Amino acid sequence: MGSKCCKSGPDKDAQEKEKLKRLHEKRRRARAKAAGKIQAWWRGTLVRRTLLVAALRAWMIQIWWRTVLWRRVLKWRQDLLKIYVIQEEAAVKLQSWVRMLQCHRRYCRMCNTLCILQAPEGCFAFQTFCTSDSLQEQYEVVPNLPEFHIEILSV
Repeated sequence: MGSKCCKSGPDKDAQEKEKLKRLHEKRRRARAKAAGKIQAWWRGTLVRRTLLVAALRAWMIQIWWRTVLWRRVLKWRQDLLKIYVIQEEAAVKLQSWVRMLQCHRRYCRMCNTLCILQAPEGCFAFQTFCTSDSLQEQYEVVPNLPEFHIEILSV
């Protein structure tokens, strides 16, 4: 029959080598694909870790900023309250001065009235213009009651 060199069909060894080559190529692709998946997972882990750290830092900055704003608002409120207290104290002091002035005027009027009443009986002004009834009506002392009450609480 003929020699091995003269065969017309493909050789069995060549087919085996081709099969083995395809198998190695397939395994190499599978390993490359698996390595790509592992690398993608690791990169995702690193990114998530970095994002977590960045998110925590951003959260801490937000808390700090809210605290700063809250302190500003609190200081602003306290300043407004202090200004209000100063104004109210000034108003109360002014009201007391006005009341004192009114009392002083009434006192002076009463003193002047007493001086007129103690004038000699021959005084023309006393005899013609002043009678005891008119003086009592004219210089009647009426107690002034405050119209409202203000309470000031110190800060």
